[in-house]
Amino acid sequence: MDTETFNKPTPPNFRGLHPDLPLRKYHRHLPHWRQEGATYAVTFRQSDSIPQTHLQSLKRWRAIWEQQHPEPRSEIEWKQFAKEITNKTERWMDEGYGSCVFRESRFSRMMSDSLLHFQNQRHFTSCFVVMPNHVHVVIRPMSSFELEDCLQRIKQYVSTHVNKDLKQEGTLWEEESYDRIVRDEEHLWNVVQYIGRNPKKAGIPVAQWVRWIHPDWQAAGWDFRDD
Repeated sequence: MDTETFNKPTPPNFRGLHPDLPLRKYHRHLPHWRQEGATYAVTFRQSDSIPQTHLQSLKRWRAIWEQQHPEPRSEIEWKQFAKEITNKTERWMDEGYGSCVFRESRFSRMMSDSLLHFQNQRHFTSCFVVMPNHVHVVIRPMSSFELEDCLQRIKQYVSTHVNKDLKQEGTLWEEESYDRIVRDEEHLWNVVQYIGRNPKKAGIPVAQWVRWIHPDWQAAGWDFRDD
């Protein structure tokens, strides 16, 4: 863990998990927590970014897990479940499977523009990394906007224009994103560094990914570190 975390001020427009405010929780394939005003770390991917053989393997693994962890399941169990699935899927995504449309700069720019299009209107985007077949973003919905709505608009714009440009039809995105509320500044620092190092860790050429962090965050000492 990076000890520099403790010396950093809270960056602008960040709010972690508040212990005294209500939480809304629901589960689909993954657990999702919602709290008004919170900042989220989100990963969403292209629908073809993981081979079907891997998805079938994941389905079998989940069935075994559900047998070993019968209802009612604790939040600790759900968190561990989500962590294990995320570790598996992110490793597979980094292998560069699928069409990987964001290898092309015109599409990665489109993705970047979409992430910032409603900045300070619907959401505050703190930082993001656009990989060839998936996206990491730290984002805080503005008051009265739900995370799901923000992500839907971001993804829908890109999907429409990518399909039009490539003269294709079909679903660009996997429907469910992985998201979690960022707990505090220490957790935030670790998230920022983790996503920032993802391209290098995956061995992706510089021309095939985009990385951005808000200038106000940089001024406050929050930036990607490659060391």
